[in-house]
Amino acid sequence: MKSCSCSSKIIPLLLLLLSATLILTVKATMSDFPPPSDYSHLIIDDWFHERGTLWPGQAFSLQITKVLHHAKSQYQDILVFDSTHHGKVLVLDGVIQCTERDEYSYQEMMAHIPLFAHPNPKRVLVIGGGDGGVLREIARHPGVEEICICELDKEVIEVSKKYLPFMACGFDDPRVKVHIMDGAKFMEENQASFDVIITDSSDPVGPASVLFETPFYKAMHGSLRDGGIVCTQGECVWLHVDIIGPLVKAISPLFETVEYAYCTIPSYPSGQIGFIIGKKAGGDVNGCKEPVRIADEAMLKELRYYTPEIHRSAFVLPAFAKRAIFGGK
Repeated sequence: MKSCSCSSKIIPLLLLLLSATLILTVKATMSDFPPPSDYSHLIIDDWFHERGTLWPGQAFSLQITKVLHHAKSQYQDILVFDSTHHGKVLVLDGVIQCTERDEYSYQEMMAHIPLFAHPNPKRVLVIGGGDGGVLREIARHPGVEEICICELDKEVIEVSKKYLPFMACGFDDPRVKVHIMDGAKFMEENQASFDVIITDSSDPVGPASVLFETPFYKAMHGSLRDGGIVCTQGECVWLHVDIIGPLVKAISPLFETVEYAYCTIPSYPSGQIGFIIGKKAGGDVNGCKEPVRIADEAMLKELRYYTPEIHRSAFVLPAFAKRAIFGGK
């Protein structure tokens, strides 16, 4: 009887320990990064859940009506889906790149801040930006004579043309020249060639990580003409001042001025994203905070986010961000 009683106590205990082990294992797997290569685990019950190591402890979810495309290219996982309230959505390696609802705030600011800060931009280079949104905005400037784009992943361009025509229409402009190649190599081959260089990159993980390192900024500096301007995706002050601050400090010796601006965009982590803007010596030393050209009335009627007033105010940072990025009290 004692033996039976002992077994009846041990078995439930073993089952309890086994259950606890399984629960812990499941929890570890669900939060493990990097996630599976196809990122399908981020779609649960017709909702897409954006989770990433660059924004720990938080997630952003969109309800899916239909998955339009999901495949792995040579470089990354590409997902496009239609959503209930944000229109079509492009996702690369599990991270939202754009939604039809709010993409224009990022595209307009990324393009028009450097272009309107330059007195006469003729040749413009875009690194990344395979969705075509930045091209669309550059094409609004009639004075620009040539627009080159270097996109490493040609499948991003093909998918965008098929499913995101509201942005990929930028490729239709006859001034656009597409180069499927590494941007750093292209700039090495085209020294002192561009008035404005715009790097529309994803976050600093995977193939895009090199775009957030000092050698890449040296390459951009070399490819700029005197007085030229670079504008790069600059992450989020609520999440990434530990990345932004050291990078700004590291590249400041290269440029006449280095500044930081930002815009609001609901579908990006914490609803905000910034731009690191550097100006090469040889032009106006006042930086890029003040537009030196103003959009005409026809263009302003087409734009949905950028205005001359937004241009100026974009450089006004919260106290904590200003201290963390540029130092001081």
